[in-house]
Amino acid sequence: MGLARCLAAAFLLLRLLLGLSTGQRVVTVQKGPLYRVRGSHVTLWCKVSGYQGPSEQNFQWSIYLPSAPEREVQIVSTVDPFFPYAIYAQRVRSRGIYVERVQGDAVLLHITDLQDRDAGEYECHTPNTDERYFGSYSAKTNLSVIADTLWASMVPQVLTRTEGDAVELTCEVSKSTAQHTHLSVGWYRLQGAGERRAEEVLTLSKDFVLRPGPSYVQRFLAGDVRLNKVGNTTYKLSIGGAEPSDRGQLYCEAAEWIEDPDETWKDISRKQTGRTSLAVMSQGRDLSVDIAAAETSLSEGDTLQLNCMVGAQKSSSRHFQVLWLLNSVEVARVDPHGVLIWEDEYEERAKLGQLRAFKQSNVVYVLTIYEVELKDNGTYHCSVSEVKTPGDFHSIKTNLSSGIQVDVKPIGLGLHAMLRSRIATVRYGQSFELDCQVNARYTVKEVPVSVGWVFQPSPPTGHYHELVRVLPSGTVAWGTAQPHFQAKAQLTKAATSFRLRIHNAVAADQGTYQCEVEVWRRNALTLGQPAATTRSNAVGIKVVLPEHELHLEKTNGSISVREGEEVTLHCLLRGTRLPTAHLSATWFWGEESGRTRPLLTLHCDGTIEYPQESLAGRLHLRRPTAGDFSLTLHSVEKGDAGVYHCQVQEWQQQTEGKDRALEAWAHSEYIRLTTIPPESTVFSRICSSPPLLNFILYLPLVLILLLALAGFCWYFKFRKSKKGNVTGDQLMELQGSGKPSWSIMADVN
Repeated sequence: MGLARCLAAAFLLLRLLLGLSTGQRVVTVQKGPLYRVRGSHVTLWCKVSGYQGPSEQNFQWSIYLPSAPEREVQIVSTVDPFFPYAIYAQRVRSRGIYVERVQGDAVLLHITDLQDRDAGEYECHTPNTDERYFGSYSAKTNLSVIADTLWASMVPQVLTRTEGDAVELTCEVSKSTAQHTHLSVGWYRLQGAGERRAEEVLTLSKDFVLRPGPSYVQRFLAGDVRLNKVGNTTYKLSIGGAEPSDRGQLYCEAAEWIEDPDETWKDISRKQTGRTSLAVMSQGRDLSVDIAAAETSLSEGDTLQLNCMVGAQKSSSRHFQVLWLLNSVEVARVDPHGVLIWEDEYEERAKLGQLRAFKQSNVVYVLTIYEVELKDNGTYHCSVSEVKTPGDFHSIKTNLSSGIQVDVKPIGLGLHAMLRSRIATVRYGQSFELDCQVNARYTVKEVPVSVGWVFQPSPPTGHYHELVRVLPSGTVAWGTAQPHFQAKAQLTKAATSFRLRIHNAVAADQGTYQCEVEVWRRNALTLGQPAATTRSNAVGIKVVLPEHELHLEKTNGSISVREGEEVTLHCLLRGTRLPTAHLSATWFWGEESGRTRPLLTLHCDGTIEYPQESLAGRLHLRRPTAGDFSLTLHSVEKGDAGVYHCQVQEWQQQTEGKDRALEAWAHSEYIRLTTIPPESTVFSRICSSPPLLNFILYLPLVLILLLALAGFCWYFKFRKSKKGNVTGDQLMELQGSGKPSWSIMADVN
């Protein structure tokens, strides 16, 4: 009996434990942190176990952005169509973000075009279906967005080889990702031009292991198919003896792999190179014909080059006639002498230089269409007939190549641009972002694209001003209508999305924005008239100015000052301010009907900035009190006349590492400054006239010199005349006495 009770108690306890374990809900999400590249298609898995209720559970995804880690932003839900917040609603509606149900209790979150703003902490939540809350109902993981630095390149070409010849192809691959990643590099072959499924030739895996495709295993083991790394970025594929089965289009594909925290490897980026057409001529006695093209998917205006290769023994001594066919209709023919004959429909285009066909050698014939049109779309063949002699009309043998499908896509049709903004109303000093999404029936990456941003201020002025344009070359051309944009705008590009971010919004940024997209043909030598142009929808941005809590005292609206003197323009805050208040002030000057420009700015930290450095020596900012921002202008000049005003701003101190936020601002009344010429006196006139001043300064000196000279002449003449009179009198006395006078003789001598 005791044993039975013990067993019953143990059984009951076991049932309780089992019931407890099966009733505890557990939500599991993909372990982070995860690193994925910008522009890629990303998936995050989430599953729930231990739940009660229906087998098909619902899931809700949210994100916590780094800028606001405590604030939940709802993205998408399997049950509630109104769950997404506005910033994600459009992407959810357009299937840019969606949830894939793997099974009833497991889903995948898809983000088809990963953007920088998608970085953050993701939360997967399952609404309760249990009788009571027990367990975990959500789980979180971190996703970081990194740049796509993977690059792969191989020059497209057309190769003709004879059976048994060697073939070598090189591919350049590089990456510069900060995280630890691995590369895989492989070659693939498309048998026909319209073939979608590629056959693997040989791949160097992320684990540094060579893996041949099924058709190349034996040749790889025999050493006829090899892959070698030459240097840091060059990978070389070598085929020792080409076989007819090798013909087709070959390309190189590189992939970048990263190891996730769950120890699985994920390819975060893949790049394919251009294709090389390989034709292998058989050594048999039969006549073989191959057709190849460097590129078969084209846009209007691109160049199409087709090569027709003839395979035959002793081909140099044989005579061939080649016909080019489009959709089984003859385009042109080349006789054994190489003479070209166009069909009437194509002759005019050939005269204009748009078409060219020629005999490159006795076994290689080329057809080139330099500017393909929609009517060039279709299946091309080349037909080769062997004749005994060049003038013979009867062929010994005729062979038709396989068909090669050429797709010409219209450029311009389907080009569409959509402009979006997360927020339509921004606070003064806040940043905002405009996202221009470009869609087309062709891949935008394949053609030259120019994106411009236009702006119409509020209230409208009747037309839009171009702010900035990014040319296909990457050159950025800034508009002149709104010059302040250049210093505060940031341009970025991700896949088919072009973004304009404007920092530190001011009243002048309020208005309507649009993006304008232009595309050119892929092989356009010069950027003339674009092939297609579209303009997006208009997006209005409203800038909310802060409360006018600051007040400035009224000042004299008009001041006159004489040139050369100094003048003080008053800017005084009403009321007392705390010494710790963060205030800045800017003085502006402008002509009566012109645009104002800043003269100086006093920043919160006390530093003064002089945009007009030439005025720095004559400007002085008075600061007798915390609220006095009066400006003194020394040595007033005629050009200082105009309209002045000051603007005072009060800033809120933010946490460390963040910019201050504008709290309040005030704008003074306009002060009209008029300059008066200096006072017109005799002295001022003399000083203002250098010739007159020189005359007055040097005239007394000249007069003194003249007077001195005249006095000297007069003195000399007077003395001479005096000496003559004395001598005559003395001679008269000597004659009268008859006695010599020694003193007189001495005097005379």
